[in-house]
Amino acid sequence: MTPTQKPPTDRLYGRMRGHTLRPRQHALLETALPRLRIALPAAADLQALFPAPITRLAVEVGFGGGEHAHTLTRSDPALGLIACEVYDSGIASLLSALLPEGADAATAALPPNLRLWDDDARILLRALPPACLDLLVLMFPDPWPKARHAPRRFVHPGQVPLVARLLPPGATWRVASDDPTYQAWVTEVMAAQALFDVSSPATKRPDGWPPTRYEAKALRAGRAPLYWAFTRNATPAPDAEPETRWTPASP
Repeated sequence: MTPTQKPPTDRLYGRMRGHTLRPRQHALLETALPRLRIALPAAADLQALFPAPITRLAVEVGFGGGEHAHTLTRSDPALGLIACEVYDSGIASLLSALLPEGADAATAALPPNLRLWDDDARILLRALPPACLDLLVLMFPDPWPKARHAPRRFVHPGQVPLVARLLPPGATWRVASDDPTYQAWVTEVMAAQALFDVSSPATKRPDGWPPTRYEAKALRAGRAPLYWAFTRNATPAPDAEPETRWTPASP
């Protein structure tokens, strides 16, 4: 395995549908998802994506069941989070948590600092302006453990410049994985790049990192997760324009 084998594939995910959805889950996707879904933003419109003022912006790539996104936005109202997921069962799981049984999906209050993107996260990331994110989160992604599937891994030499373009110096890229193949891959890829400062991963979930169901499943199975916090340094990213950094409106 080498981190320069192949460029990242045009599609990182496999199937978009899992188990059969229950009627209420279908209803939430039809009614509640459009209330949170965003269109590709213009650089000047990032604040307009959220109905309440935000002071910082984050993106979560592949939110799974949504536990991390839900907890993060509840605990930090000033953080605007765009949570990305393509799997309808995961999106329905998050919507079910946001709108308990009996809530009217068309009118019930939804988090003003949470918005959803239900397509490939890279489409969104490529549309965002340089240096606009304070945080990028990748929690327990699909490891694509077979060597031929390495181009589908989000942590990839061809993807690091894309992430670096969006994070100003001092911003953080969080990555967590319990898969040994993916852990070794992350270690190798990040050791070969110069855009992020790399330190040893934590072996216990750091404070401020909400848990996920995938972490709980890994721990029950006896797997040992690793948690990285990569800090963006001052090395210019390809095509980056730090002087045009997006600045949120004052709350």
